Order: sequence, then structure tokens, then C-alpha cells
Amino acid sequence: MSLSPRIITPELRGEDADVSLRPQSLDDFVGQAAARANLKVFIEAAKGRGEALDHVLFVGPPGLGKTTLAQIMAKELGVNFRATSGPVIAKAGDLAALLTNLEERDVLFIDEIHRLNPAVEEILYPAMEDLQLDLIIGEGPAARSVKIDLAKFTLVAATTRLGLLTNPLRDRFGIPVRLNFYSVEELEKIVTRGARVLGMPLGDDGALEIARRARGTPRIAGRLLRRVRDFASVAGVDHVSRKVADEALLRLEVDALGLDQLDRRYLSMIAGNFGGGPVGIETIAAGLSEPRDAIEDIIEPFLIQQGFIQRTPRGRVLTANAWKHLGLDAPADLAQQQINLFQEED
Repeated sequence: MSLSPRIITPELRGEDADVSLRPQSLDDFVGQAAARANLKVFIEAAKGRGEALDHVLFVGPPGLGKTTLAQIMAKELGVNFRATSGPVIAKAGDLAALLTNLEERDVLFIDEIHRLNPAVEEILYPAMEDLQLDLIIGEGPAARSVKIDLAKFTLVAATTRLGLLTNPLRDRFGIPVRLNFYSVEELEKIVTRGARVLGMPLGDDGALEIARRARGTPRIAGRLLRRVRDFASVAGVDHVSRKVADEALLRLEVDALGLDQLDRRYLSMIAGNFGGGPVGIETIAAGLSEPRDAIEDIIEPFLIQQGFIQRTPRGRVLTANAWKHLGLDAPADLAQQQINLFQEED
């Protein structure tokens, strides 16, 4: 799954791995208040009993802090942290190498666990439940089964697509945690902290402007902050105000609501080519020359959250908000059209 390069993509880029902007404890972590409070309890309980924390599954859109939370959990548990991703674990031997190198109560983080090879997933079940690896050594008549005992460990997994996880795998996580998009106020705090770490003279109104366009996602907020810093530095600006931030972000083609050129192409195509919809996702993907899963996982969640599109049994439909944002007149019977679409059978 890959989109054309975008400044506001929530997918991880090289500079996003800069640990200096990341919180180092649950107390420093901004947002996800309910999840943080619960994790604190579970961590303290596990430490008090001297046990490994139960397996944790983070669910939510990319860029919301799943990896950061996993690292913080390991740090607060006082154990080692190992990280990998579903697609990287190609065969059972890869998983065995990871699990057998874990020490007592260590945390193993698997990102994109929904992309795990089914054969590897079968090996993971007894590892999670019984702390054993069941491996087949050799082939044919000479093949034999080998059981390997594992140290107690905590698997922390992350997925953007819960529906792609099998029920047996999903049911083995004792602590499911859903992460939601951040509020503008929470993002403003994150941006302000990031500016302080970077030594950037950012005003409150400048921080708010960046937060408003960060699409509810800390990773995007950090990236926009760094790009605004670049523009301000080259321009010789000694105080980044709302005006400075606005000018920089407009040059990056990120509008006042956080939409970029691809978002606007998505909306404009449905408006101009299909009269506002309904239009199927395959047609949209072909029209934008972008992968279907990337559109569904990365573009559409924000547009739906902002009330720009609706998913109906017959396809995607623009709302009145979308027409207004595009500066176009909505069809006179838009409300009735949408009622009719939702009344139709799938």
C-alpha cells in the first residue's frame, strides 16, 4: 500500500523516526487519555506481581502513536524492546529467531500484524498462549516436531485494519486498545512541545495553525512543524506566528482544513465527473491512479471524519460540506438523494 508522495501522509518516513520529538513516558504522552490511564493500571499491576504484561493490540489509523506507546510500555516495565512488522516475518524461522532471543518479560512489537503470513500466524498461537514454539524440522518421512519453551513475554501488536485479523489471533490479545484521532487542542500541545525541543520560536497562534492542519495525527503535526521551521529559517523569521505558518503551509498545498492536493482531487473528481456520486471505490482508485487500499485506509478516514463524504450501498457521495469546501453549488436535491441512497439495499 503506497500513495504518491504527500507531506500530510500519516505513513512513516525517515525523519519521523526522530526520537527527540517523541514522549518518553505515559505522563508525557499527550492524548488518548482513557487508553493511557488503563495502560498505567495494567503496567503497575504486572510489575507488582512480577509477571509479564498481557498481550496488547493497538488498533487505529497510522501515525497516532502505536509504536511510541509500545516503546514507552517497555520502558515503564523496565524490560527490553524488540520491534518488527508483519511483512518482515516471512517464515516460521524468522519468528522463532525473534521469540527465542527474548528475555523474561520482554516486549516484542509487531507492526502491521494483519499482514502476517498465515503459516507464521499458526506458529504464533501457541507462543502467545502456552509460551511454546511448535516447529517442524526437516521434510517428508524424516520430518519431526520440536517444541521449544519460551521466556514469558508480552506481544504488543498494531493494526490499521482490525477486520483483516483472524478471530483466533484477535482473541489472544488480553488488552485491546483503540486509538482515535487527536483533538486540535491536543495537537497544539504536541506542536508546542516539539517546537521547544527543536529550539524553534513558535507563537501560540502559530502552533494552533499547524495543529489545525495536522489531520488529527501527531506524526503529521511533527512533519508540518519541521517544514514550517525550514521556511522560517530560510526567510530569517525570528518568531513563527500564525501568518508565517499559514504562508508556509499554503506553499506546501495544505489548506486551512488540512486537505492537500490529492484530497481535493478526490473530491473534485466525484463532483465534476460523477455529479457528487455515488461512485464506487474501484472507479475512484482508477481515476486517481492510486491503490484502493491506500485510499480506503489513508485518504477516506479523514474525509469521512470531516464530514466531506459518505459511504453508501452504491458508493461514495459528497456531502454539502464538500461542495462548500470546493466552492461549488451542491445539487438542489442533495439531501433527498442521500436519503434515497441509504434506503436502497446493499
